[in-house]
Amino acid sequence: MSRYKDEQCRICRREGQKLFLKGSRCYTDKCSVTRRNYAPGEHGQGRKKISEYGTQLREKQKTKAFYGVGEKQFRKYFEMAENKKGITGENLLQILESRLDNVVYRLGFGTSRAQARQLVNHGHFEVNGKKVDIPSYLIKAGDVVAVRENKKDNKTIKENLEVNAARPVPEWLEKDAEKMQGKVIRLASREDVDIPVEEHLIVELYSK
Repeated sequence: MSRYKDEQCRICRREGQKLFLKGSRCYTDKCSVTRRNYAPGEHGQGRKKISEYGTQLREKQKTKAFYGVGEKQFRKYFEMAENKKGITGENLLQILESRLDNVVYRLGFGTSRAQARQLVNHGHFEVNGKKVDIPSYLIKAGDVVAVRENKKDNKTIKENLEVNAARPVPEWLEKDAEKMQGKVIRLASREDVDIPVEEHLIVELYSK
């Protein structure tokens, strides 16, 4: 899947809010949104009226950026959400939250979803005792996500656990920092999703 390789802070500035794509940097004065709270580019400081379609598109782009998902995969998730019982928008967010890289991030093993994705790619984690190196792997209720035994001395993961020790873990996850693992108690509900997303706009966009 293709990845956005330009400066990640430009994405946040384009959306006009922090998407927390660079981990701890986003909480400091170095954050680009804090320093330059306007869109990038020559006309970034100009005011322009956004159409209904534009608003819906920006919401989709913002959500893709949050979770680090490309267009093709995002569309696949939307189709999965449509085919599930319940509200399509909420189903979509539940699927995105169920990605392994997101769970690794939520458990505090990574300072950002991008870093968590890289750690998964490098084979640092296992699910129910089996190595999984696919960031898009969808976890299920009852799954146990853990740092592999031969990776528990990894300096980055250890530092992340210390830095993120005070960061709250969502109620749908149970973390055991000492064992370097977490259990999925249940799948995430809409109330568990703390990112500022108006999912109904995405549904409206795809329904056209």
